[in-house]
Amino acid sequence: MYVLDNSKLNNKRPVSTIVKALLLMLCLTSSYAFAADKIGLGVPATEAQITAWDIDIRPDGKGLPVGSGSALDGEGAYVQKCASCHGDFAEGVGRYPALAGGLDSLASQHPVKTVGSYWPYASTVFDYVRRAMPYGHAQSLTNDEVYGITAYILYSSYIIEDDFVLDQNTLPEVEMPNKDGFIRDTRPDTPPKTVCMSNCFAKAPVVVGKAKQIDVTPDEEPSAEESVVVAEASSQKGEAVFVGQCMACHAVAQGENKFGPSLHNIVGQKVASVAGFGNYSAAIKLSDALWTEDNLKQFLSDPQEFMPGTTMPYGGLQDASELESLIAYLKKNTADN
Repeated sequence: MYVLDNSKLNNKRPVSTIVKALLLMLCLTSSYAFAADKIGLGVPATEAQITAWDIDIRPDGKGLPVGSGSALDGEGAYVQKCASCHGDFAEGVGRYPALAGGLDSLASQHPVKTVGSYWPYASTVFDYVRRAMPYGHAQSLTNDEVYGITAYILYSSYIIEDDFVLDQNTLPEVEMPNKDGFIRDTRPDTPPKTVCMSNCFAKAPVVVGKAKQIDVTPDEEPSAEESVVVAEASSQKGEAVFVGQCMACHAVAQGENKFGPSLHNIVGQKVASVAGFGNYSAAIKLSDALWTEDNLKQFLSDPQEFMPGTTMPYGGLQDASELESLIAYLKKNTADN
């Protein structure tokens, strides 16, 4: 038991003040305990709501839904909803990743990491496809379609036969080539004791090697003739970017609409105005913007950021040089036609 020593209290903190403070702390503590017990916000989640969110598939197959499909069943859905980015044979298109191939390459100097060569569990292929694909329309596939597409991907990597039917029971039994290629990380999940946020180096970084040799900073403004040469070179580079990044879904020829609209004369054109193309998303249709150079740059670098709700299955072109070159190519195509 402790007793207050009044002789050590100054005039600014009388006993009555301390008692009031203690009573206030007691009230706050009691209120917090009551609030922590039940704060009266929200409603209990229903079984249907929990089931809708609980869609993860474990490596052992736990959580797989009812359904089935073989590569023969899934080929049509794959070609329609996956091939524009990943290729008809899962070989990848442009910068979109290949899903097949690369077997026995992981120990080489140039490993090719695909579903077939790298992933350790077949069940997690199903999980990822159902959860995140197709790009822009995630979770739109039926369970049978996901089983069929998963089977088609595994078949493309020579892991199963084309008539092998995947379902809740057979999918977990499929052995992936790299199933023993991972080890469990037993290190404790703790942050570092100190994190450097500024002045982390004893001296400023020094430019060396190739970066020092090429010296990309121009000494003076280029002449008009040099500017034409640079623009032409940029346009040629842009054509290569277009072939690798855009050609799977778009063409530059007038009237040649593919999965996406023709980009003929796109610079300066009103959004969603290509004749004969009727597959625009609602977000695109509602826009009254023009495809100016600046708008094109913003859209191509991050379609969802520039126009939320667009269904264009493209993650964005982040390389500033390639983006400039692509715009130059589209401008040249506009000027030439």
